[in-house]
Amino acid sequence: MRWIFLSIIKLYWKLIPENKRRHCLFKETCSHFVYREIIEKGVYYGFVALLSRIRKCRSGYHLYSSSNGFEMLLADGSILKENEISPDIIDPIYKVIDS
Repeated sequence: MRWIFLSIIKLYWKLIPENKRRHCLFKETCSHFVYREIIEKGVYYGFVALLSRIRKCRSGYHLYSSSNGFEMLLADGSILKENEISPDIIDPIYKVIDS
């Protein structure tokens, strides 16, 4: 069962180029996170990780500045620290600030 899920993720990586994939809110993309969870903890925890990311990774997030840098309030109420937020989201903000 484990190899089936890992194969599906690898197939996704091969068939869909990165520039065609939806930009992830997280620094570690959902597919990489689930892949790592399956490798380290097994299929059950990989599936739980997938469901968790599906609940969190959707529109309705708010990015704001705090004393610890930027933070992101996700639609499910959880908070991402700056080091967990995708560079695709953070880098353009720093470019505007620097200019």
